[in-house]
Amino acid sequence: MITAHSYAAPRVVMVLGDSLSAGYGLARGEGWVDLLQTRLNERNTNVRVVNASISGDTTDGALTRLPAALQTHRPNIVIVELGANDGLRGQPIAKMHGNLIAIANQCRRAGAKVLMVGMQLPPNYGPAYTEQFARTYPTVSEHLKLQLVPFFFAGIADNRSYFQADQLHPNAKAQPILLENVWAELQPLLTNPN
Repeated sequence: MITAHSYAAPRVVMVLGDSLSAGYGLARGEGWVDLLQTRLNERNTNVRVVNASISGDTTDGALTRLPAALQTHRPNIVIVELGANDGLRGQPIAKMHGNLIAIANQCRRAGAKVLMVGMQLPPNYGPAYTEQFARTYPTVSEHLKLQLVPFFFAGIADNRSYFQADQLHPNAKAQPILLENVWAELQPLLTNPN
């Protein structure tokens, strides 16, 4: 069957993330990014997902490699899932905040819409740091008027059965839930191409 977009170039969704999106500890095809591509294929959307995530990456690292990624993949939408490693390493929140703004602005200048994925840290990093960290995502999103996934781990954070042995990385059972958390905010960007 020939559809309106049969001969159109696919739109590109690029995931710029860390191990939580790179599929750390998972079998090939189990990660939420792979599940996203499967869902888009099933819906015949003509959207290609590029996983530009690297385990261990920080907002600093992602900002450095972003220009090449934007030039290579020319995404229409960039899902920014970063910051967990900044937090786990106790990096200054102001630095992370500035990097996230710079990443979003670079994506926009390249013509891509941005979906920011919010994260939280375990409480053992102290209330002041963890509160500042969690607040960074809505602050950046409000400032730049970005679509926001409020908390990537919503629905799994308090259930250890959703995590691998390290208790940091979600397991295969958790991946469909992570996909739903992202999908709720990604869908409006996919359905409204402007």
